[in-house]
Amino acid sequence: MVVGKEKADDASQSIRVEIYNQTYNIRSDGDNDYILNLAEFVDGKMREISSGTLTVDSLKVAILAALHIADEYQRLKTELEKNDALLASRSAECAEMLDRFMKQKENAPQEFETEQ
Repeated sequence: MVVGKEKADDASQSIRVEIYNQTYNIRSDGDNDYILNLAEFVDGKMREISSGTLTVDSLKVAILAALHIADEYQRLKTELEKNDALLASRSAECAEMLDRFMKQKENAPQEFETEQ
């Protein structure tokens, strides 16, 4: 949630966000909407965690949310690595097929068409 925006200097801006009922001033030279989306994601994850547990300690909720986010990140990273490996393998297969095709084309006798 955006609380407000303040100009800090030419390179960075300060954005106020609210995460789990706490307000934070975040200084960044990045995209403000991106920062806001991250803050909303973290806030949502913390609220999701707190609704499913009996703890009211915000630090414990933050740590549990961080663990869930880290788990999601690692799973997606592993999936991306598998997809990259599969893509590299398929790309190599296509390159081999193209090489074979080009060699066959080079070795094939040239046919000339004549007009009749």
